[in-house]
Amino acid sequence: MSIFRVLLVAFFVIIGSYTTIVIADYGFTLFPIFINDILSLTWSGQFNLDFSLYLALSGIWIAWRHEFSAGGIAVGIAASILGMVVFAPYLLVSLSRANGDIKTLLLGSK
Repeated sequence: MSIFRVLLVAFFVIIGSYTTIVIADYGFTLFPIFINDILSLTWSGQFNLDFSLYLALSGIWIAWRHEFSAGGIAVGIAASILGMVVFAPYLLVSLSRANGDIKTLLLGSK
């Protein structure tokens, strides 16, 4: 489980650093580019659509894990929009609260 934690920290640092550089160079222009790629019906669009569906699924899982409470829905929406920047810290905190128990991590405390 400690390797998984290290991997999550690495993911967060990598995507956080990369995102910071891109925002500094291009500003917050993600959504028009992202949507236009999807509408273009190209491989870039296919990847973006697939990635969007994955992010939506991760957000739904987070909300479900918290029994669709207001907080769970809020974190789920944030993870759906911000991806690994939210999801990696969420998993690190959830792992800590689950004391490394994978069943509790996946299903929540109930």
